[in-house]
Parts: sequence; C-alpha cells; structure tokens
Amino acid sequence: METPSSRRKPQKKVRREAQTRRKSSWCCSFKSPPKSPESISVSSNKPARKPTFEYLSKHVTSFPNSPQSAKSALGLVGRIGTRRILSPGRVSPIDSEPTAEMSPEPARISNLASSVLESDEVPTAAGQTQSLNLGDEEQQGRGGGGGGGGGGVGVFDVRLNLKGKRGGCLALELNSEVLRENSPIFADLISDCGKNNLGMNNLFRIEVPEVENLGVFRETIELMFEDDITKRLLKIGAYRAIDVLEVSASIKFSRCISSCLKYLEAVPWTEEEEEKLKRLFIKFKFNDKTTREILARLEFQDSVVPQPNLPRQLVWSVTACSNAKARNELKSLVKGLFCQSSIYQKDHLDISKDDLYAISCSCLSSLITLFKEACNTGTHEQADNKDPDRPLVESISWQVDNITWLLEILLERQIAEEFVETWADQKELIRMHGLTSPMVRYELSRVTAALLIAMGTRKLHCHAESRVGLLQSWFGTMLLDFGWLQRCRKGLDIRQLEEAMGQALLTLPLKQQHELFMEWFRCFSKHGTECPNISKAFQVWWRRTFSRGSETHDVELR
Repeated sequence: METPSSRRKPQKKVRREAQTRRKSSWCCSFKSPPKSPESISVSSNKPARKPTFEYLSKHVTSFPNSPQSAKSALGLVGRIGTRRILSPGRVSPIDSEPTAEMSPEPARISNLASSVLESDEVPTAAGQTQSLNLGDEEQQGRGGGGGGGGGGVGVFDVRLNLKGKRGGCLALELNSEVLRENSPIFADLISDCGKNNLGMNNLFRIEVPEVENLGVFRETIELMFEDDITKRLLKIGAYRAIDVLEVSASIKFSRCISSCLKYLEAVPWTEEEEEKLKRLFIKFKFNDKTTREILARLEFQDSVVPQPNLPRQLVWSVTACSNAKARNELKSLVKGLFCQSSIYQKDHLDISKDDLYAISCSCLSSLITLFKEACNTGTHEQADNKDPDRPLVESISWQVDNITWLLEILLERQIAEEFVETWADQKELIRMHGLTSPMVRYELSRVTAALLIAMGTRKLHCHAESRVGLLQSWFGTMLLDFGWLQRCRKGLDIRQLEEAMGQALLTLPLKQQHELFMEWFRCFSKHGTECPNISKAFQVWWRRTFSRGSETHDVELR
C-alpha cells in the first residue's frame, strides 16, 4: 500500500532534477560573457578595411550617407538628401543650397545628352543625388597621365550635376584639367565659369539637364580617366558601346569616339544593334576612316547596287540544286526572303511576277520532257537541268517539288491565278498521265492537290472559268491517284485535301457540280478508301440541288 510519504519522495527528486537543469542552462549562457562597453570601444578602434568602388556600389542602399575618403579617385560617396552634399576633399557635410552671394548659378548644358538612347537606368531614386569623386589616386592606379588621363592631378574643382529625364540626379566631382583635355564643350563651360565668380570654395558647377540615361553618361565620363578605352568596351559589349558613342559625340569626346568606332567596326552586330547604329549615323556625322568602313557594312557605297536579276538567279539556283538536303534548306531560306511578310523584302531587290512564271514554265517544260521519256513516246530529249545519274522517277519528283515550291511563293504573293489556267491547259501531260506507271503519274496529282487545298482554304481566288477548267481537267486523275497520294504523302495532309476538294467542288455552278459529284460517287462506290471521301460536300450539294429545288417548285405551284 502506497503511503503519503512514499508519494512525496519522487516529487522532491523531480523538483531537484528540474533545478539542476535550470542551473546548468543558466550557467551555459555565460560561458561566453557579453562584451562590455570597454570591449566594444576597443574593438571599434581597429583600423577598418579601405572601401573600394565596387564594394560601395553594392552597398549604397545600406549606407545612404556614409562619407568616404577624398583620396579615392572613383569612390561612390552615397545618396544624400536634397540639402546635404559632401564637399570635395572633406568629410563634413555642408549646405548644398548656399546663398546667392556664396555660389553663382551653375553653368548649364542645354539638351546635351537628350539624344542618349534608352538603356538600363542607374539605381537613383527621383529627388536624390548620387555623388562620385574622380581624383588623383584612382587615376594613377588606372593609368592616368597618358592620353588625357590627368595623372598627378588630385584637385576636385568641378561638380558636374546630371539630372535624369525621368527623375534622379547624379553628382560627379571631377578635375577640370581632365575635362578640358577630353571635351571642348566642358572646356568652354569651365572657362566661362572662370571668367565669372568661381563659386563656393573655388568649385566650378556645371549642370546637364534631361539626361536620358544617367548610367551611360557616368560611364562615358569615367572613360576620360582610361588610357585603353577599348579594354572597357570589350567588357560592356557592342550594345552599350553604341550608347557610349552617342554620349561621346554629344560632348565631343574625340578619343572615346575613335575607340568606339574602331571597336564597333571589328565586332559583329545583332539586328537591334544594327538599327541603333543606323539611327546614330543619321543623327551624327563622324569624319573618320573607320566610319566609312562601318557605313560600308550598313549600305552600298559609291552608288554600287546588287545585280537587278539577283532574285531570279537565287530562285533558279534552288530549282537546279542537285543536293537534296541543301536544296531543302535553300528553299526555306529563299522563300522567306521573298514572301510578302518578310522583314528583308526590298522593292529594288524583289522578284517579279514575270520571273516567277518564267521559271515555272521552264520547270513545266522539263517535266513534260521527262514524262515523254517515261511513257516511251519516242522522244528521248533530256531535260536541261536533269542529272543523268539520277533515276527517272526521282527526276520527275524533283521537278514536281520545284513546281509546288514556286506555287507556294505565288500563293504567298497572291499572284497564282494565272498558274491555275496554265496547269488546266496541260493537255499533253493529261494525255501522258494515262500512259505512264501509277508510281510516276501520281506526282502530277501533287500539283493539283496543292491548288485544290489553296482554293478550299480560301488562299487562292480565281474566276469561275479557271476553277471549272482545272477540275474538269484534273479531277479524274486525282481520283485515280488518291491511293498513291495516301501511301506517298511527302508532307501532304490527306484530311485537309479531302475537305478542300469538297469545298472547291461546291464553288462551281450546279451543273458542273452534278457532273463531278456523280463521277466521284461512282468511283467511291467502286474503290472505297482508294478514293477521297467528300461525302460531306456531297450532302451539301444534294441539299442545295434537290431540297431547295422542291421547295421552290412548291412555291411556284401555289
């Protein structure tokens, strides 16, 4: 039996263990004693690592007003308020809005950089100023002193205020000698400031309003302190170099202009970069040999233009190509160049309708010659573009491919109406169709199928006489060759062909519809799936012919 005393002993033991745990955890928390105010002050007296431009640029939002050493030639001072700036070479902030007696109105460059193209915005909020120092130590470290680098000059006697077109402001503390040596525009402004009151602390103040891109303008100014500008251009790439070239042209920074032109002439361009260069050369004129070399890549010089028959030569070369793989690639390339929606289409280089039809007739003539040889009519003429090493069946297929490819270009340009009449008049081909093997003659039905699909899908518009002539000439051969078209499709969509055949038949007058639909009905009942299935169009024809006819007859009787 459990007594009250026996129940209390475990409780004391549990309480003793809990106290032990609390003491151990309380003691562990003081294994590393907290720093005292003395230890904090001692540790804070340790020399801090000298900040670099890259480090500060990454942490500018974390230290918005941290002052930096005036010896840093390319150090980011940070974002500051509208009434506080850093005096050049000093750490203590001073008032950025002095009275009229202390600081005159800054010199302004009106619309100087308004032509800079849009690019990445510098991360500067509207209404804030970002200040840079371009001075002695960084100039020497980056090769200052040669070619306008201004080495050895450590006086920040120019404050260049850049005001963004969409808000934001960038303040650059520069050396006047560097600006004079690299830009005659800044040299004139500094001279004008020198003739008047220098301002507070002998500081020239220049303002550039309406800057499209602050980052590009700052990057251009930084290049004044570079001996080898091309190395920097290699890092920023052609797209950015075009922006830098435009700013350099606006401030007449000739050394940078020459470097940008030489770099851009030596590198390939994207289409976007090419368009930017065209707009830039329209806006600015550069007197440089490199400029002529760049323009030679953009346009023909000395009134030299391509040969007027060049498009015809390209199309003719595709039809005469003997390599199947290369031919397929060239067909897609040339068709893309001459289609109506092509971005490369030029009026003076466009292929004419007469040239296309002349090449089509040449291919038709070669096809007739090949069929004569195939049906052993006694005419053994060889086609002009026929490869003697290629089998006859392959040569016929080759010419049919040429015709269907030319037909695609004609359809794209909406000039294929005359080809419908030309194909409907091929009486000799129709006669030889019945004399040749099915494995050869079905190639002719591929051309007919392309025309019927264009009609049925509303891509080809032609007169009723042309449609009647085409279907009366080639509809019977299409019914005979449909089984071979199913087995040797060569990219042909059979379902689309069946639908298009029915739609094309329904565009004919009812008399011709009656003849052709009844011909199809007899063929389909005999050959089944070897014949196209146009039963839906047949039902539409039946309803139009008989159902409406009986209704009209009833109305007349009433």
